[in-house]
Amino acid sequence: MSKLRVESFTISLDGFGAGPHQDLNHPLGVGGTSLHGWAFSTRTFQRAVLGSESGATEGIDEDFAARGFRNFGAWILGRNMFGPVRGPWPDESWRGWWGENPVYQVPVFVLTHHARAPLVMEGGTTFYFITEGIEAALAQAREAAQGKDIRLGGGVNVIQQYLRQRLIDEMHVAIAPVLLGSGERLFEGINLPALGYACTQHVASPLATHVVFTRQQDQ
Repeated sequence: MSKLRVESFTISLDGFGAGPHQDLNHPLGVGGTSLHGWAFSTRTFQRAVLGSESGATEGIDEDFAARGFRNFGAWILGRNMFGPVRGPWPDESWRGWWGENPVYQVPVFVLTHHARAPLVMEGGTTFYFITEGIEAALAQAREAAQGKDIRLGGGVNVIQQYLRQRLIDEMHVAIAPVLLGSGERLFEGINLPALGYACTQHVASPLATHVVFTRQQDQ
């Protein structure tokens, strides 16, 4: 069966996965962009997100960035990851942060409380807006992925929901040498050992410490 994986999710030294006051001008919250210096330095990120051929082509950070785009057939996102619009959709003018050809290039299932018609984009990306909850989104993503893995993109609250239900198979977290002071803490109220998760890999680069958590099968 395909795995549900979190990849390249970065937190600060004080545990925040996003800064405070997320909005159109601060999609990652105030100070949130500073978390992602390790990813900005890689060729994978530069190519996939910015369409550039700059960035490092080897090293620990590039290795982890590259694995975040490997063997995925679908994504799941929280609504805040799709855009800053809150409440009922006023119209369908907001089409995401990424322009008409988003980075995903596979089906993307967006968790929301407010229905919206599927949004077909260039490059193979279609956004489906799921109102039935996290398990319904996962079931539809598995079907769409056709045996490949599913990437859970976040944000913090969505990852917490899937963790509490032990639905995440593997999670790569990058810890940046940054202090945010406030925002959304990724592991707030989460007891990873009690949920059956263990650290199975950790390695540091000059820009981040990379940690992989895996759900133990005997739990």
